[in-house]
Amino acid sequence: MSMSTPGPERVPSTVKVGKTTGQGKPPTGKPGANRPNATRPGGKGRKPIAPVKVAGGRNWGPIAVAGLVVVIAGGIIGYGVYASVQGSRDWTDKVAEIQGVVNYRAQKNALIDDRTHKAGPLTYVTSPPVGGAHNQTWQNCQGDVYTAPIANEHAVHSLEHGAVWITYKQGLAADQVATLQKKVEGKDYMLMSPYAGLDKNVSVQVWGYQLKTDDVNDSRIDTFISAARVKASMEPGAACSSGNTTSDPVSAAVSDGASSDTGS
Repeated sequence: MSMSTPGPERVPSTVKVGKTTGQGKPPTGKPGANRPNATRPGGKGRKPIAPVKVAGGRNWGPIAVAGLVVVIAGGIIGYGVYASVQGSRDWTDKVAEIQGVVNYRAQKNALIDDRTHKAGPLTYVTSPPVGGAHNQTWQNCQGDVYTAPIANEHAVHSLEHGAVWITYKQGLAADQVATLQKKVEGKDYMLMSPYAGLDKNVSVQVWGYQLKTDDVNDSRIDTFISAARVKASMEPGAACSSGNTTSDPVSAAVSDGASSDTGS
């Protein structure tokens, strides 16, 4: 019986595929045969590693917060730009946007534009007046509330100084008068008085502009006051103090009292 020379031992579990195999292909042995634990005596192999679960959706919380911050920042910047533009606008543009305000300056009426000082009772184009020749003494307008009609001739001079004159229909309910009074008391360049024969419950005027309404709570009143008070002055810097504080009508003129002085 002849014996052949035994061939080399095969060690399937130690075959590795790499650059030195010369084949470039992995062996065709059983799957997992090259795992170290696969040859451990009596072993059952390494414990399977649990697969890592990857969340299917994004965490939207931080994204939502970031988006909200951007929106808020944009709003602040936008408002800042808007406020800057609004603040730079001329007061006459703001008044022009108030529905119902009549612009008498635009009419170029000589009787309304007249700023001369004249003694005695005077006749005015509008009722209440919004401008025109007036008495040399203005009506005190430091938040003064008059309970009786005042002389037009003094009130118009106050308008020239930049005051807002609120007038109301005689006999208006006390609670409505009180509402108007709160807009005037303690505020410089403001005065208020009842007005005989007024065609609306309330009439608000500055030099050359007028707003009439039946509602004492009309928001346009406050808007008009805010836009025109002081700014409507024909004599910037002129005071509202040291004026007439009575409700008496002006005395008849001894002479025509005409004066070219418009600086007081």
